[in-house]
Amino acid sequence: MTAPLDVAGPVAPPRSNGELVFAEPWESRAFGMAVGLYEAGAFTWPRFQAALIARIAAWESAPPPDEPYRYYALWLAALEDVLVGLRAVSTDEVSARTHALARRSPGHDHRDGHDHRDGHDHRDGHDHGHDHGHDHEHRPVH
Repeated sequence: MTAPLDVAGPVAPPRSNGELVFAEPWESRAFGMAVGLYEAGAFTWPRFQAALIARIAAWESAPPPDEPYRYYALWLAALEDVLVGLRAVSTDEVSARTHALARRSPGHDHRDGHDHRDGHDHRDGHDHGHDHGHDHEHRPVH
């Protein structure tokens, strides 16, 4: 089952030459989480679309001053709304995780071709026992 993504209209993801466009790595992860959960049967696509439409409409009716339109921020908020509505997570869990992620050091979500799905970083100098697909040294910080 593949997510029936809109190709036009307010809920259609950003595209360039027909390809999905993600400005930041977290955007593709948020996209993948929603599609993966839908494909796993966690919720229906119309339910997610309705949540996304509601988030977009709320933003358009009262856009925050000095804050640009960020499609995937609304996408992620819609996913949170759906999961909270299904009681898959609580609003407290979403808030706690949001705050934990906000406290990560700048540059953690860097663009060098890998991410840190297992929650580690490179500052501790230990051997991770896995390959990141690029070369760099793991040096301890003194």
